[in-house]
Amino acid sequence: MGRMNIMLFHSTYGLRPAVHAAADRLRAAGHEVRVPDLFEGHTFDTVEEGMAFKDQVGKDELLKRAVLAAAPYSDQGLVYAGFSFGASVAQTLALGDAKARGLLLLHGTSDIAENASVDELPVQLHVADPDPFESHDWQTSWYLQMQRTGADVEVYRYPGAGHLFTDPELPDFDQDAAELTWKVSLGFLATL
Repeated sequence: MGRMNIMLFHSTYGLRPAVHAAADRLRAAGHEVRVPDLFEGHTFDTVEEGMAFKDQVGKDELLKRAVLAAAPYSDQGLVYAGFSFGASVAQTLALGDAKARGLLLLHGTSDIAENASVDELPVQLHVADPDPFESHDWQTSWYLQMQRTGADVEVYRYPGAGHLFTDPELPDFDQDAAELTWKVSLGFLATL
């Protein structure tokens, strides 16, 4: 079981306590974890406020910040991980990093570039079922496209859980689903 270098990206709520708590949980399992603040100190109480801020800063700028945060460590072979919007950032970076060791997606996915290609990149997705932001049709299409890139994908669905069900501070929180997600995720990281 190796010690992984994990780059963990926050959701549109910003870098809130739940993200630090998740990082601590991963550290307790022996991993090195970095949690870049793509919103530069801004946090939000509603998903609407967070989305508005994300759109104001712009996707390109946020991706640039993520790349700059990851760049100094990418030679070591990073595991990219993220929550919701942060998962889409993690996916984009992992598919563009030939040295990526793994991709852990919590509550989110992203578009996949036509020419994206990886060498059996291990990918695990944890998502509510149904999820307001990730329809079944979208997930099916995403899964097939990820397979086409050469990724080795596992999907875990949590019936009845809210979108960001691992965050104890949100109404979406589902303790059973969250505990199972962390148990499975830690098992996944242990295989990388």
